[in-house]
Amino acid sequence: MVIERTACESTYNKEKIQRLLEQIQITTENYSLYILACIHRSIVNERASYAPEHNERLEFLWDAVLELSITELLYTTFPDKTEWELTDIRSALVRGRNLALIARKLELWSYLLLWNGEEKSWGRESDYILANTLEAIIGAIYLDKWYGESHSFITSFIFPSLQDILDKRLYKDYKTLFQEESQAKFDITPRYEVLDESWPDHDKVFIVWAYLWEKLYGKWSWSSKKKAQEKAAENAFNSLN
Repeated sequence: MVIERTACESTYNKEKIQRLLEQIQITTENYSLYILACIHRSIVNERASYAPEHNERLEFLWDAVLELSITELLYTTFPDKTEWELTDIRSALVRGRNLALIARKLELWSYLLLWNGEEKSWGRESDYILANTLEAIIGAIYLDKWYGESHSFITSFIFPSLQDILDKRLYKDYKTLFQEESQAKFDITPRYEVLDESWPDHDKVFIVWAYLWEKLYGKWSWSSKKKAQEKAAENAFNSLN
């Protein structure tokens, strides 16, 4: 796939992308594809003549490529784990927070092309934008080099985060972690209480408290009761540790 040359494909941007490609060990003549992977939609929205296309179509590819690659790696690495265990670990590996952490290690923030408004609102620090940029780069590698090269990139730069995920049990949700920790330490199961429901029916906010015995360990408010419980459990788990 060759992207039509645009104003954003300047010598400056090409040299920047060359540094990124050296870092991730990719050799190519198709620099425009990787420049596209770093173009945030804010540029297209504000100045389409500079960059008429952004990276979200490339992001669309990453899901299938990354899931297949990670699934293959986990399947061969853990022959004794069940389907459900492998699914949980895979979810943790491809979670936005983990991808953003990897994007920071690769310093993808320095290659991003953002428009002024997004720059001023700290877009280069956004987990969401950084994770999406990494996803777009995987899509670019796939289009440029096909599956083998994208699998090598994922093996080299994403799969190594597995050990930290396993060590910190990040493949489990916080309700599970809080329950396991409280049962191991105190032989007691946590209790969650919806303390309050505020605002009208179409815009409710749930306030959830997480208890051990009658002691409050965590609380959170959210428009989703399930999300409020999960965040209350995260606070409680961190308090317990």
